[in-house]
Amino acid sequence: QVRLVESGGGLVQAGGALRLSCSASGSDRGIYVGGWYRQATGQERELVASIRTPGRTNYADSVNGRFTISKDNARNTVFLEMNNLKPEDTGVYYCKVQFSALGADYWGQGTQVTVSS
Repeated sequence: QVRLVESGGGLVQAGGALRLSCSASGSDRGIYVGGWYRQATGQERELVASIRTPGRTNYADSVNGRFTISKDNARNTVFLEMNNLKPEDTGVYYCKVQFSALGADYWGQGTQVTVSS
């Protein structure tokens, strides 16, 4: 059974940084596509960043240049490095992974990120 464990969220002041991790277990395949989504209170979940094997990345305009997504294949883990955080980055961050191009989506439990002004 596939399991995703997220970590790294927390409370930080504007201008600060956080690093989120999403570790996958229970699959005999490596992560093919990894993505981070966020959901602010009362808002829809939105894509923040994604990475597709062999390393193509995609970012929302609002985080481009501040966030970096990466993938450690040996550890089957996806990271999101967040710098110069802004209050509007506040929300619950979820990771989503696929183990093949047409495979099922697996979601993490979410981790809260709060940026104070």
